[in-house]
Amino acid sequence: MMTANRKTPRLHLGKPEWVVLGVILVYSFIPVVGGLIRVLELAGGPQIAPENPRASLAPTPIILHILSSSLFCVLGAFQFLPGLRRQRPVAHRTIGRVGAAAGCVSALTGLWMTHFYAFPEALQGHPLHWVRMFLGTAMIGLIILAVIAIRSRNVFQHSASMVRAYAIGQGASTQAVVGIIWIIVIGSEAMGPLRDGLMIFAWVVNLLAAEIFIRAMLKPPKRRDKHSSLPTIPPSTPRNET
Repeated sequence: MMTANRKTPRLHLGKPEWVVLGVILVYSFIPVVGGLIRVLELAGGPQIAPENPRASLAPTPIILHILSSSLFCVLGAFQFLPGLRRQRPVAHRTIGRVGAAAGCVSALTGLWMTHFYAFPEALQGHPLHWVRMFLGTAMIGLIILAVIAIRSRNVFQHSASMVRAYAIGQGASTQAVVGIIWIIVIGSEAMGPLRDGLMIFAWVVNLLAAEIFIRAMLKPPKRRDKHSSLPTIPPSTPRNET
């Protein structure tokens, strides 16, 4: 009697999926690495980045924010891979659960820091303060909506909500790119209201990109004909008997 050796087949991803994964991970590189450097500094490592007195006075929220945001951005990149969802559904669900929890921690700590940290006017004015409060709350709401949707088998609503939450969570990446471009073109770092505007602009760009992605790549469920009260039952097909 022969027994077949059951091995888990290798994960096969297409070239476009590898490109998407690489682009998102590279895009997340600056804020993730910069954040991890800050965590090492707060843990007693050498001073590399400019000193942040708020982090020194209350380090726990910023450490949690950096770690959870990094985890959310990195894990979220893998959720854009259709091959992973099809071939490794358990891994997709596990990554999604960990990522959702990390996203909520990221948003909650971001809200805490926005409200309780004393930012100088040059780094955060009233417009940026309220936009951060609104988007942090919206990010938590979108993640909760995504969880409710997938439990109801509404895949489109789940995916759309998580894409929007991911766009908010990736705000730091776009803000870093916009800030670097501004320094290269103008020659100095933006401060005050101008900095607020650039930070908000980066979130607007991300959310617009999210909406374009949702409409181009995600498929909403087909609406049932309103004139039919019962679902159509496909005709049965005879089975081949051996």
